[in-house]
Amino acid sequence: MDKPISPFTKEQLLPKEETIDLLKEKISLFIGIPKENSFIEKRVCLTPDAVSALTSNGHRVIIESGAGNNANFNDHEYSESGAEITNDRSKVFSCPIVLKVEPPSLDEIDLLNTNALLISAVQIKMQHKNYFLKLSKKRITALGFEFIKDQDGSFPAVRQLSEIAGSASILIASEIMSITNEGNGLLLGNITGVPPCEVVILGAGTVGEFAARSALGLGANIRVFDNSITKLRNLQSSLGQMIYTSTMQPKNLQKALMRCDVAIGAAKGVTRAPILVDETTVEQMKSGAVIIDVSIDMGGCFETSELTSHDKPTFVKHDVIHYCVPNITSRYARTSSVSISNIFTPYLLKIAEDGGIENALRFDKGLKNGLYFYHGVLTNKTIANWFDLDCTDSNLLIF
Repeated sequence: MDKPISPFTKEQLLPKEETIDLLKEKISLFIGIPKENSFIEKRVCLTPDAVSALTSNGHRVIIESGAGNNANFNDHEYSESGAEITNDRSKVFSCPIVLKVEPPSLDEIDLLNTNALLISAVQIKMQHKNYFLKLSKKRITALGFEFIKDQDGSFPAVRQLSEIAGSASILIASEIMSITNEGNGLLLGNITGVPPCEVVILGAGTVGEFAARSALGLGANIRVFDNSITKLRNLQSSLGQMIYTSTMQPKNLQKALMRCDVAIGAAKGVTRAPILVDETTVEQMKSGAVIIDVSIDMGGCFETSELTSHDKPTFVKHDVIHYCVPNITSRYARTSSVSISNIFTPYLLKIAEDGGIENALRFDKGLKNGLYFYHGVLTNKTIANWFDLDCTDSNLLIF
């Protein structure tokens, strides 16, 4: 008997109609929002208004009791918006989609269902290898909201929180300077006949820009330092007025710091914030001057900076008051929560409209940029290099 020339059957060789990938229909989401356990985290991912928007679109939201208390959102408000309230933590973590501000702890990862979708911050500088290994073992699909890009290529979550941090830094400095907080009793404003306060801002990014806006609004004199001429030019353009700007020249910087009443550290680095001010320069600053090191979560840009908490936010070194609390935005938990909620809600509605996370990732490159785990496979090269893990390009998994 003759052997067939082709391994395919006659039916398989006949031409057939092309099959087209059809869009999936809108699906209903089941979202869990647990209470944040970190002592410095007071924000919540969704406000009652956002929950109302989701539930009115047919989605189900379950919230752990007390999740919004620190942001001044009570359980009754969430219940009235259509959310289910529970005291059972494991029930919240068993939802197909879990929404958190802080990354989950190792114990919380154990509560997650296999193949669940986790949306939270990553905070790569504060993580350890076991965190990512556990996510991989659970085959979790994870999105880091600080990696998600907007249509114009910016990072909406990072920018929003940086705006709050910049404005907050000046307001905090104003509080600390009052005599009731052991400050030098100066008002951070421009009063007729009284010389205005001097504010030095290190870094001309988003934090620096909004710190400058707040300081100018109060009537202070500001000096902004950054090594990028482009950033300094953009800052002046966005402020709409000419201000003192300079590159990080040691002589100019030292002179400005010796005369200032407030110094804001808002410089960023690749792996950590650069140390721009040494201890000797801090010693030469005015007695009672205030340092707000916003970049303390990346190591800080003042050599004298030490990590503090919201419970005890300040310490004095060389007669200079230091405020070095990471996550400044958590101090204004309600504003930050509304801001985060405004970012998350449209994405959640879009995921549902597209028929699930797989389709949403396929069509939205910005959302895909936020992906760092896909069904247990690490897709973020930065995380892979940092922790020496294997990485697969997301374009090979989703196409």
